[in-house]
Amino acid sequence: MSQINSMESNQTNELIKIENLSKRYQKKQVLSNINLTLEPGHIVGLLGPNGSGKTTLIKILTGIIKEYNGSVTIHGNVIGPATKALVSYLPDNSYFSKWMNPLDVISIFKDFYSDFDENKCLEMLRRLGLNPKQKITQMSKGMIERFQLCLVMFRNAKLYILDEPLGGIDPASRDFILDTILTNYNEDATIFMSTHLISDVERIFDTVIFLKDGEIVLQDDIDNIRSSEGKSIDQLFREVFKC
Repeated sequence: MSQINSMESNQTNELIKIENLSKRYQKKQVLSNINLTLEPGHIVGLLGPNGSGKTTLIKILTGIIKEYNGSVTIHGNVIGPATKALVSYLPDNSYFSKWMNPLDVISIFKDFYSDFDENKCLEMLRRLGLNPKQKITQMSKGMIERFQLCLVMFRNAKLYILDEPLGGIDPASRDFILDTILTNYNEDATIFMSTHLISDVERIFDTVIFLKDGEIVLQDDIDNIRSSEGKSIDQLFREVFKC
């Protein structure tokens, strides 16, 4: 299978623009000359095995990692305070203090983010069967991940970055969570999601990116891939990254 190059840049409608991005940790090259342009209004799957550079790329987009080579902009802004207001980020681990309950966290979100919809978040907690007064320390990993997802998806952001959002959620709840994502994000925004649960999630993707050894080896629309390759994204992933 030949490498599929990044989509052509639309100079008037770019949400994410990455040029010649490289990142090295001491002797290990984690990202190598990444070029990527994404427009608003898409759900994009960032797929690759552990160690492929997915989390590093996400942490650069969210401003957590600040030292790298190359250019990265979101909505025309260099990564920094201006982009933090545009990005709603779900990390792959919990960031709550032990004394908190969901109401405490929601109060903080309401103060920090003017685009956060408190009422919708509380309503979704109810539908998910979560008690807003229950201590975080009394919640299971899956309950915490469902709560974090509610916080992230009920901001009116330009870019939603979700790092393994379904890892601790039981299979019976995944379709409900995916439908929540589909029906509650700003349709003029883009969702950028990394996941290992490809067979469960690929139905919501418009576009997928395969990252291997810090390089983009495939980027294309879902329909194009299924038409040209004659297989699902999960099947293609297993073929490309076969041990």
